Amino acid sequence: MKIDRLIGILSVLLQKDKVTAPYLAERFEVSKRTISRDIEDLCRAGIPIVTRQGVNGGISVMDNYKIDRTLLTTTEMQEILAGLRGLDSISGTNQYGQLMEKLSAGASDFMTANQSVLIDLSLWDKGSLAPKIEMIRTGIEHNHFISFDYFSPSGESKRKIEPYYLIFRWSSWYVWGWCTKRQEFRLFKLNRMDHLCISENTYEKRKVQMPDLETEKLFPGGIKIEAVFCQECKWRLIEEYGPACFTERPDRKLLFHREYTNKNHLMNWLLSFGDQVELKNPGDIRMELKEIIENMRRCYESDN
Repeated sequence: MKIDRLIGILSVLLQKDKVTAPYLAERFEVSKRTISRDIEDLCRAGIPIVTRQGVNGGISVMDNYKIDRTLLTTTEMQEILAGLRGLDSISGTNQYGQLMEKLSAGASDFMTANQSVLIDLSLWDKGSLAPKIEMIRTGIEHNHFISFDYFSPSGESKRKIEPYYLIFRWSSWYVWGWCTKRQEFRLFKLNRMDHLCISENTYEKRKVQMPDLETEKLFPGGIKIEAVFCQECKWRLIEEYGPACFTERPDRKLLFHREYTNKNHLMNWLLSFGDQVELKNPGDIRMELKEIIENMRRCYESDN
């Protein structure tokens, strides 16, 4: 696309003292005539570009307009690159890496220096997740409604939303948008979506602030729990909540205190420990767990 090429040319000019039209033509795989037209477009946009003819001639940007390369250190540039590569891990493409090349044009040490941080945001179902992300991004960019079947603990429903933000939080991907069914902003988890499609209809953007992603705001209704875990569960508790989430009793059992916002998630999490945990409080959830375990026992005792 022309706009990408113009940005790329400007990036080269800002990083190099002087370049030639043939050099730019070869780099961006276009003719010298196209480069000349691009330079004219950049000049009309207010970029002070100077062209000089002759043996030592070339194309350059006026010195007082250039950005100092030291504005970003090598370490800072490498951190940006790590983040962009993380985004590439989602889509399976190199589009963000190509963007980084434009940003670091003429400063090859940024690209060749050793990478100490590697970020991979892809999930096991990368094949189905990447198309959803690209489709939602298109909807956000062009103000198109998106619709999908949504699966939640309360059941299955069809939703149509105005998408505004793609969010990576709690190790999952979400879209924040205005739900036409609920007439309010909602957060939808991409892994719970099916039959996602973009409508030809467009919407007029609302005045929307960044969503408040505090767990208490999105999932109200704190449930304070007290549970006792076996020593064998210590590694998992530390991994998920840190070493301060429990105290070790004289019998080496782990006394765990935590506040949860979703009862279903809490019960599923406790059941995933099998017989290595006992919920002490609250009593009503303890009784529900007891009933579930009893039903499971009867299920497995059945000859059928």
